[in-house]
Amino acid sequence: MNLLVTGGAGFVGSALVDRLLAEGHEVEALDDLSTGSLANLAEARADRSRRFVFHQIDVRDPHVVDLIVRRAPEVIFHLAAQPDVPASVERPAHDAEVAVVGTINVLEGARRAGTRKVVAASSGGTIYGDVAARQLPVKESQALAPVSPYGASTRAVLEYLRVYRRLHALEHTALALANVYGPRQDGEAGSGVVAAFAARLLAGEPCTIYGDGEQTRDFLYIDDCVDAFVRAAERGDGLLVNVGTGVETSINDLYAAMAAAVGADGPVRAAAARPGDLARSSLDPGRAAMQLGWRPWTSLAEGTARVLDWLADRRP
Repeated sequence: MNLLVTGGAGFVGSALVDRLLAEGHEVEALDDLSTGSLANLAEARADRSRRFVFHQIDVRDPHVVDLIVRRAPEVIFHLAAQPDVPASVERPAHDAEVAVVGTINVLEGARRAGTRKVVAASSGGTIYGDVAARQLPVKESQALAPVSPYGASTRAVLEYLRVYRRLHALEHTALALANVYGPRQDGEAGSGVVAAFAARLLAGEPCTIYGDGEQTRDFLYIDDCVDAFVRAAERGDGLLVNVGTGVETSINDLYAAMAAAVGADGPVRAAAARPGDLARSSLDPGRAAMQLGWRPWTSLAEGTARVLDWLADRRP
């Protein structure tokens, strides 16, 4: 198939590009490189079969519509986003522009190009908000109650997907992702706690834990995540689907396990809780199993070990 990945130079987007190319598809990616990197696409750009094309453009740019119409992809994987919850609190208008205006551009392009389907990345934690412990792992039937601008803009994206399906018969599946981690993820602040811990532990630097560290997350390995996107191209029409493990892990427990893996015993750096962060989060993957035939298969211990090995191999 001829496929398009928005946010294709990002952590998840580039991994998806690699998977799609490995399956023999023709793939195009667009990214403004504000958080993504061409280094993430090194393998794709080295493909001599010329089945990969990259476009550097901001998803908010109205020319995105024309680009999609010209390229006429069969399926669009929409991953372009402003990925930082605290940043959305500081700059809510920017967050909304990227999420909402960017999505409208993608949907308009898809409608005019005759694209069959849009598979959109959503945020599994932020759209549901803080839920009671008895409701975890959360199901898709849970009321959407975001507590951050990031969650609010993500919820708006879901509404636009539904509207375009109703008005224009543009099919979609929205994947509500848990906390995705894995090799290639940047270890800078705000980019993912597993990557941040791994980078600092290997450098012998103290890790920062925000709040009391008892907040929980559902950690999803990158290969498992990408597999859900590939399956959603053909399944799960019109649905919001959780993509997670259903397992809660506290930040304190994550740090303890990763520190033990590298033999680190230094103190952590405590910091104030960040605005917009959830107290607990985990996603029930039951609908994904039923509708996509998908289940997670990588344990947290195995996945974090791969991250540590990957970073260690790249240290000078």
